[in-house]
Amino acid sequence: MAKMCVKTRRLDVARVCLANMGHARGARAMREAEKEPERDARVARLAIELGMNEEAEVLLKNCQRFDLLNIFYQSTDQWGKVGNCCERYLLLLSRLRLQPKIQNSFHTPYAVTYVEKEIKLHFFLKIPQTYAKCLRYSTNVPKPPRKLRKWWAQYMESTGEMDVALKFYQQAADPLSLVRVYCYCGNLDKAAEVANETGDRAACYHLARQFENNDEIKQAIHFFTRAMAFGNAIRICKEHGFEDQLMNLALLSTPNDMIEAARHYEDRPDTLDKAVMLYHKAGHFSRALGIAVLLNMLLVFVGIMWHSNRNEIRNVIKELFVILKQSRYKDHICPIAVVKKYAEAISICSSHDVRLTEDLVEKLTIPKDFMDQHQRERLLSKLAGCCMNQGEYHLACKKYTQAGDKEKAMRALLKSGDTEKIIFFAGVSRMRNLYVMAANYLQSLDWRKDPEIMKNIISFYTKGRALDSLAGFYDACAQVEIDEYQNYEKAMGALTEAFKCLTKAKMANKQQQESKITELKSRIALVKKFIQTRRLFDSDPQEGIKQCHALLGEQDLESSVRFGDVYGLLIEYCASQGNHEKAYHYIQELRARMPNVTLSYFVNMKTLEAVHRSVRAPLGRGVGNGDADKSKLGEESEEEVMEELYDGE
Repeated sequence: MAKMCVKTRRLDVARVCLANMGHARGARAMREAEKEPERDARVARLAIELGMNEEAEVLLKNCQRFDLLNIFYQSTDQWGKVGNCCERYLLLLSRLRLQPKIQNSFHTPYAVTYVEKEIKLHFFLKIPQTYAKCLRYSTNVPKPPRKLRKWWAQYMESTGEMDVALKFYQQAADPLSLVRVYCYCGNLDKAAEVANETGDRAACYHLARQFENNDEIKQAIHFFTRAMAFGNAIRICKEHGFEDQLMNLALLSTPNDMIEAARHYEDRPDTLDKAVMLYHKAGHFSRALGIAVLLNMLLVFVGIMWHSNRNEIRNVIKELFVILKQSRYKDHICPIAVVKKYAEAISICSSHDVRLTEDLVEKLTIPKDFMDQHQRERLLSKLAGCCMNQGEYHLACKKYTQAGDKEKAMRALLKSGDTEKIIFFAGVSRMRNLYVMAANYLQSLDWRKDPEIMKNIISFYTKGRALDSLAGFYDACAQVEIDEYQNYEKAMGALTEAFKCLTKAKMANKQQQESKITELKSRIALVKKFIQTRRLFDSDPQEGIKQCHALLGEQDLESSVRFGDVYGLLIEYCASQGNHEKAYHYIQELRARMPNVTLSYFVNMKTLEAVHRSVRAPLGRGVGNGDADKSKLGEESEEEVMEELYDGE
């Protein structure tokens, strides 16, 4: 019946038959064959187990599963068919398993041909055991394949037999590998001999890196040059001061390398002629002419013009006029200032973006009684504007101050970011708008960690009569006290100060002012109610619980009092009374209201653990102890400043 199932392809019936027969191996083979996608492959597995080899062979050929067919041939010792199948379908694994049979059954020439086919298929890299066969075969062949020799050398190198590896690398004509192995063995002289004889660029580059690591700089430059790695050679010359070789290498290299070398020469007064030559060679005519003209290097300039073609000459002449004009201005700014032609000198600086230094700016500063005050202030403002454009903000502040424009002077200081000078300048200027500008800048800093900055913000807003801005700052302080320290008493003080400032402020939009005052009143009332509720838990806990529920029903509570703090009171009280079920109920309510809440912000970690342990519930999400005691970690300086601000005023 089971054999009939092979012909009818009824695998379901075959399983029943095998079970009744007690054919355990066949049943297991059927289960393993279920992963085969082709039905004929699964039926062929059944036929093999039942000894129906001919039917199995036909089935595997029909479904074109030649990998399984080769396994079948090998298991039935039909090696001749395995070889034919391998030749036709490139089943490499089977061919390698066949190799010992071929070696024992055929002559050496056939075996060598067979091995060469394997080499072409790049399979020996995965089967190291076949390397010994490669060597034995190659010794009987007059001209062994180059790849075979190279792979055998690589194998010998991996096993540490460097002499054999060098021999086969030489036969394979692989100079890079020869140099690499010689360097590994410490024989740099032999490696240099190979690199010089072959001239292989990769080998020369590898050897140059070795010489550089060994601080043999001349040899490293030589082999980098032979490898045409001019950038590396130029880098080494610059680092170790080989100026003569640097010039020759730069002329052989790319324009970018020429410009880098020219910049190196430009930094040294005695090599400026080389810088001009390299700039010209790289096509950087403006810079070449600039150096040549400013230093009166007429011979170099004539050489540049002589070696240029017609189009280059046209461009050079254009560049020459620009450079002569600019160089004249730059050279004559100081003389113009000395003869007190301040307007002309400042105009040149403004039009041609002359680089300003502190010494030059002082020379360009007009004395007080030299000209009309209005004209003097206008020129000083223009000079300050040039300083601003060049990022010299402190010089710009000084010139704007001398010009009487303190607001622009403050803007220059604000761009510099020098907090100490900004505070000092605002204090000595005694101008309302400058106080406000300084306070706005200070508020952008981390004022929470610096008590002096907080005091200056309040002082500057007060002196600048910007009471609406001061109210906003107090509001921010209150929010910090609530979010970071859970200190609602100090937050209440800050909100009260904000309310006072806002009622005294003179805002242009009265309706907006009234709206802010109403909102502040509501927030103060809620914070006050929360403080009173928290105190009730010491005298009348039931009333405290009732007030907490009333707070939770308030609209916009979160803008003044955090839900977590209200629930924290309820949870802590219930836990202290041993009512862990009720405490756990409030925890669940808080999680439902605030899904992403971190409970340890509002409730002590030990309390949370006791509650969850009592009700046999896992701690779950949002409990972590990362910032559980964050409110206790505030710096003493901040606490003292807040107390001084809200209680002392």
